Amino acid sequence: MLVDGKWSADWQPVQKKDEKGRFVRQTSSFRNWITPDGAPGPTGEGGFEAEAGRYRLYVAYICPWASRALIARKLKGLSDLIPITVVNPVMSDQGWQFGGYPGADEDPLFGSRYIHELYTRADPHFTGRATVPALWDMKRNVMVNNESADIVRIFNTAFEHLVPSDYDFYPEALREEIDALNPRIYDLLNNGVYKAGFASTQEAYDEAVAGVFSMLDELEERLDGGFLFGDQLTETDIRLFVTLIRFDAAYHGIFKTNRRQIADYPRLSAYMEKVLRLPGVRETVNMDHITRGYYSIKALNPTRIRPVGPAHVEALLKAVGQAG
Repeated sequence: MLVDGKWSADWQPVQKKDEKGRFVRQTSSFRNWITPDGAPGPTGEGGFEAEAGRYRLYVAYICPWASRALIARKLKGLSDLIPITVVNPVMSDQGWQFGGYPGADEDPLFGSRYIHELYTRADPHFTGRATVPALWDMKRNVMVNNESADIVRIFNTAFEHLVPSDYDFYPEALREEIDALNPRIYDLLNNGVYKAGFASTQEAYDEAVAGVFSMLDELEERLDGGFLFGDQLTETDIRLFVTLIRFDAAYHGIFKTNRRQIADYPRLSAYMEKVLRLPGVRETVNMDHITRGYYSIKALNPTRIRPVGPAHVEALLKAVGQAG
């Protein structure tokens, strides 16, 4: 990680743990918002007006948080307005790196070798982990935001006057319900799989796995052929989908969340396919990057051998199209 702008040690998957060996995730540091007129958003400072071609999104296809932003960008029709740079799925000793793998890009702005160089360019004294997604302002050469939840909401509203969309991921009528369900899905499932995979005690692992499957069981009962809140896709659906699509191919094995697969849940499986078939979503799923990335975590898989399959995930992605 970076300490006062200097790389201090080889990358490790466990950022922090509590007294019971539970994995603790770092909070995001850059929290400015793009708005239609550049006015300040809910956090940070103003001056980030929505303009075509001004902002670049740095992502990793392996990362579910980055994939939230990729899906929002696709569904809101922002691909031509906001270019992306995809990092290498294999985590290096200095964290996310550019290029060197099929489908991974070089840094087009500064020729950086690692994402952490972008962070020290944004803040020479930055302390913490250099994460994706990262939203960069190419006009002011500053980091706008590195919190995926913020970026999804930015994409939902900031560019609407430039590219009108039929999607509203955070509709006024559902906000109370969305705000109630989001943190539960995050704690028990989105981050729950990581808490299981990176647990350093049996107690922490058992607790995390119980939470993962209690949430999956609850969601299986909740779904009835539509989305989480009926017929309207919301940001909560995006949050859930990015974990579901990785579950059987990665989390079930590398994170030891192996009580059941998503394939064992008929409603969740149908729901996952429903979201995957939305225009543009399949393009955000690169299973080669996902499995290569997770199974290259040396602390969990020292040999870095990547298992084949599972066949049902390969078949689903092939059926939907857009090889990747």
